Amino acid sequence: MFMMGALVLIGFGIANLYYNYQNNSVDPRIKEARELYSQYDQFTQSNNFKAIFQLLDSIESIYSHIAYYSQSFEVGVLKNNRAATYLSMAIYFDNNSLSLDGITTLSKDTLLTLSENEVMKSIEIYERWLTFYSNLDQNAISAEVGKSFLDGLGNYAEKDKGRFSTKRVKEIKEAQFETPRRLSVAYTNLGIIMRHREKYQEAIHCYEKAIELWDRNLAAENNLNTLLGRPLKKRNVLQKIF
Repeated sequence: MFMMGALVLIGFGIANLYYNYQNNSVDPRIKEARELYSQYDQFTQSNNFKAIFQLLDSIESIYSHIAYYSQSFEVGVLKNNRAATYLSMAIYFDNNSLSLDGITTLSKDTLLTLSENEVMKSIEIYERWLTFYSNLDQNAISAEVGKSFLDGLGNYAEKDKGRFSTKRVKEIKEAQFETPRRLSVAYTNLGIIMRHREKYQEAIHCYEKAIELWDRNLAAENNLNTLLGRPLKKRNVLQKIF
């Protein structure tokens, strides 16, 4: 029992060191943005739309003040999250007008327009990012990170800057895999917008594009099935788990 307890403590110690290292490797300029983003799910689950927009605005303000991140995939995520929030408001409150500030009323059509504006910005950012980064190997990514990523981090020790750069290269490598799926989700949102505007051919095109980018995008597939009068697909056991 003593040995088991000791192994558990060692395991916790190693995990704690690892996560502290990972946390300390994050670019300090955007650390607050990452911490703020942890509140996003909480606000979406409670449909606190005003808090969601305030949160996204605060996060985007941090990124927008750093030239390196102005067109990063992170900003694309924020744009699509904002689009999804407007879209949720339009769908779930249907023809009821809403107000976020107690003064201006937002109709369903207005919310759909706001959502489309944001999702188009998201798609533009993702596609531009993928055009540049999708085929770069790790050495090429490291070279790109070395060009401008460290601008504004001159007060940090070389060891720290090396850690920040290494972490950023890792994030970009992960984003090469994740961003096509993010783009697929953005096209799914655009398809839903088109469907609610009764622009069915445009909606079909968006869903097909979403599936082309990510063939496991069940939301896009079932939205397409609905439009084409085909039976809906259910998630299998592995999809439910993951």
